[in-house]
Amino acid sequence: MKKIKFPKKETWQSLLQRPTKQVADIEQTVLEIFNEIKLKGDLAVNKYTKLFDGVEFENLKVVEKDLNKAKISEELKQAIQLAKGNIERFHDAQRTSKVAIETMKGVVCWQEKRPIQKVGLYIPGGTAPLFSTILMLAIPAKLAGCKEIILCTPPDKNGNINPAILYTAKLCGVTKIFKIGGIQAIGAMTFGTKTIPQVSKIFGPGNQFVTVAKQIATKYGVAIDMPAGPSELLVYADDTAKASFIASDLLSQAEHGIDSQVILVTTSEKMMISVEAEILKQLEKLPRKEIAAKAIENSKLILVDTEDEAIELINEYAPEHYILVSKNEDYFLDNIANAGSVFIGNYTPESAGDYASGTNHTLPTNGFAKQYSGVNLDSFLKSITFQKISEKGIQNIGKSIELMAEAEGLQAHKNAVTLRLKSLE
Repeated sequence: MKKIKFPKKETWQSLLQRPTKQVADIEQTVLEIFNEIKLKGDLAVNKYTKLFDGVEFENLKVVEKDLNKAKISEELKQAIQLAKGNIERFHDAQRTSKVAIETMKGVVCWQEKRPIQKVGLYIPGGTAPLFSTILMLAIPAKLAGCKEIILCTPPDKNGNINPAILYTAKLCGVTKIFKIGGIQAIGAMTFGTKTIPQVSKIFGPGNQFVTVAKQIATKYGVAIDMPAGPSELLVYADDTAKASFIASDLLSQAEHGIDSQVILVTTSEKMMISVEAEILKQLEKLPRKEIAAKAIENSKLILVDTEDEAIELINEYAPEHYILVSKNEDYFLDNIANAGSVFIGNYTPESAGDYASGTNHTLPTNGFAKQYSGVNLDSFLKSITFQKISEKGIQNIGKSIELMAEAEGLQAHKNAVTLRLKSLE
């Protein structure tokens, strides 16, 4: 990891850059694949599945017998079910009731939420089959009342889907599963094909190509959860932290992929040195050592002078995951403005949020925590406003509407009120 000591503020922008390609670098590839899927549908999807995943299918859809054949250990089933219960409880608690108010006599306004009818879930399945992401997306979709929950995930080289993905999808009420990944999966859900339904909103993390594909999907009338790309973690730790714990957290994100990034910010040079030594020691024992090592090359240990400087730098970075271990915990919590999800104290690993504590792990990356929330129950709902105005109400509000419409030069708007007022004379 790169060690940076006391960086000047004017260097922060370059210091905090993510190791990701720009949209422009990938956009042309995505557009070409999208255009082919739009024109040729399943033929194009099959073509790119063969090209990128090395397999071809007569039927891209997972059938019932494939679901029934999915076998995982009883211990893993119990772990998934425990996580499911916590995630359901946390997301169900996010329900909000109807908001209704009489803004003035005879004018009643209210807001109610309705589910998005068709949603698409993208589940990475390449070097790490993320069945946990199904819990994070399908559970709130089901709680929200979405009628169709479409899941796309890439097959392995033998054309199979990881059994834990199939088990979790069935457990969580996914309605259709397709063996496709990458750009072609996002394109298929954007336009729809003979086999794959078009959806209204696409959820789920992915590599840089999936991230750009999701962003381009928005040009074709499909919403997305957020621009969620390669995973990232920032840790603030002072001398109250355990260096071995911090190193394990940094490596837990580094093993996601070679384009992941992890950062330690600290006011303690002793902690920075200890964490670096622990990373090197723990890295050697990881099965995904080569992937984690590549990510570590993109990662940084940053020493700053003061806690004020630390929190300012953290907010500028806007981390997807933020671990906080400090004797001045309240100061950092009160002043964090930009983060996807926060993990507090020595015994709150980021892994807990990834799997089973109950919070959602689909979070904004690449600095988008400055303006996006992580996935939650409301991500699968739309707010619709309603109003009902009585005869007395239109008399109370009508004159103001007429004056405002006339001032804007919109006579038909004024007439719509004037006719009603005259009918009540």
